[in-house]
Amino acid sequence: MSIVARFRQDRGTFVLDVDLNLPGRGTSALFGPSGSGKTTLLRLVAGLDHAPGYLEVNGQVWQDDARKVFVPTHKRALGYVFQEASLFPHLSARRNLEYGMRRVSESERRVNLDHVLDLLGIGHLLERRPDSLSGGERQRIAIARALLTSPRLLLMDEPLAALDLARKQEILPYLERLRDELEIPILFVSHAPDEVARLADHIVALESGRAVAQGPLLEVLARVDLPIRLGEDAGVVLDAVVAERDASWHLARVEFPGGQFWVRDGGHPVGSHVRVRVLARDVSLAKAPATESSIQNSLPATVVAVAEDSHPALALVQLQVGASPLVARLTRRSAAQLGLVPGLALWAQVKAVALIG
Repeated sequence: MSIVARFRQDRGTFVLDVDLNLPGRGTSALFGPSGSGKTTLLRLVAGLDHAPGYLEVNGQVWQDDARKVFVPTHKRALGYVFQEASLFPHLSARRNLEYGMRRVSESERRVNLDHVLDLLGIGHLLERRPDSLSGGERQRIAIARALLTSPRLLLMDEPLAALDLARKQEILPYLERLRDELEIPILFVSHAPDEVARLADHIVALESGRAVAQGPLLEVLARVDLPIRLGEDAGVVLDAVVAERDASWHLARVEFPGGQFWVRDGGHPVGSHVRVRVLARDVSLAKAPATESSIQNSLPATVVAVAEDSHPALALVQLQVGASPLVARLTRRSAAQLGLVPGLALWAQVKAVALIG
């Protein structure tokens, strides 16, 4: 299963020119600065705007200009979640959800109401009207309404942008559940690094209408030839499992393919899956493991590539730790003194690891 999207059009302020092949399940993030074409691309996928191109979603062709095929929005099996919840203010939450369900016949419904209520934790909100709900609760109702149309694709246009930090933290775990438990692919627009790092399986980095990088999140973030920075710094995101908790020091040991880290205990039970983020600035390199050091995480690594960084004094080093990538930032002088070349074995000392969910 896959989503194939090819569009090219001069939009005036930039030329949209994308050729994407996205996975047919999980969350794909469209990431980039304002004006890079994220929402434009999402609206083309929805059929709300039109540009010359081709679009296929898990075997269904929604647009093919060569064959003069263009399926209008109302006939595309998709759900769309906007920045604002856009609920009907005069209807209860239950009635808003029923409106979504009525968009598809009973025989075509593939999403169960009780399952959606459980996934989003909204069963207790059904009799309340939107004006009595918090921003996070309204957005969860909006997501549920979109899911109850039984979409083949869920589009989300910065659904957390209108929420304050507390409400955003409230809703993020529910979005993680959607990603992990539903087979509906999600195309997610965001310019927020924390959201992309926490939610995305696949990433498309857009710049001036072009996809400058695309692929699995872990692989794309590890590239040093074209570093994709989620926020102020380069770094990687790794999938890990909580293997141990040390209550006396409030630490947790997380294991990932190739190694382990000690991190601040986030309260996750042993055995649970988490994501960790390691910034390049927090990784130093050494020819031998440090025996007496404040750095608790020291891992055998192999140099994959060395590339220039944004400042001529600095270099980015792509590393392989077992089956997992890391990226280190150091001065070019340090890189020369260590004799860094692809294939060199050394030790990666990780000063800080962020547990992100």
